[in-house]
Amino acid sequence: MGVRARGLKGGGMYDWDDLRIFLAAARAGSLSGAAQRLLIDAATVSRRLSRLETALKATLFTRSPGGLSLTAAGRHLLEAAMQAEAAMEAAGRATEGETVGGIVRLSVAEGFGAAIVAPGLPRLRKARPNLRVELAAQSGFLSASSREADVAVTLSAPSSQRLLVEPLTEYGLGLFAAEDYLARAGAPASADALREHDIVGYVDDLIYAPELRYLDEIAPNLRPALSSSSIRAQREIVAAGGGIGVLPFFLASGLKRVLAKDVKLTRRFWLSTHREVADTARVKAVRDWLKREVTRNIKRLREAP
Repeated sequence: MGVRARGLKGGGMYDWDDLRIFLAAARAGSLSGAAQRLLIDAATVSRRLSRLETALKATLFTRSPGGLSLTAAGRHLLEAAMQAEAAMEAAGRATEGETVGGIVRLSVAEGFGAAIVAPGLPRLRKARPNLRVELAAQSGFLSASSREADVAVTLSAPSSQRLLVEPLTEYGLGLFAAEDYLARAGAPASADALREHDIVGYVDDLIYAPELRYLDEIAPNLRPALSSSSIRAQREIVAAGGGIGVLPFFLASGLKRVLAKDVKLTRRFWLSTHREVADTARVKAVRDWLKREVTRNIKRLREAP
């Protein structure tokens, strides 16, 4: 299958297999993650991406110790690759009819579930009318290994051998505040100066994953004046002028970035499924759809608003 990459210098027709590797790298955010997803080695992924970049006469990714980030040219190609993927899946659905059905319970973090997953569910419903999805978006996760959920998106990779686990995406976080708070209290000049401000964060003994312990990474012994177990509640506290808080980029629209040069955190979501159900049509449909939603929202996930 050939696909024309619009908006790229020298863009022409490319084999689907090249775009498939590109898509996996864009979704995983790393060579190793793409290799794990494709069941090939990372050197092969790197070689195929370099070949594609040479053919396009464009750099698709910036490479760093933290992984891969799409360039402007990469984002153009991502759009074309997603269109190709959608066309192939539509062709597959035409041959299988509407046979994919049943119930799939999906467990995700509260903020990710509300901001990224929930808005995409109508698209899944339209594509798979016989499929029913139960979205558990809450502080904490249901367990895929104990079959509380069919599919789980977590902040760390589960170690159970009963699970099929793969990286889903990286996402960025930063410090944010409302304009009226900064007008009243002023903007901190450094991370140490945050101690002079009202901080919004998690309730310490209700933190359900070590990846959520952001404050010690920013400044030792930094403690919140206002706290909640809910990231969406924290966002509302910050928006109401309650202080400065660490928020995922995808929840920070409308707020002002604080200490942008000094504080940028990165976390990763992992996708896991119990091996007993991983190959069922209903679960595969939800996993594939979830990957497409992440790709659709990759800018919101990785770039500050």
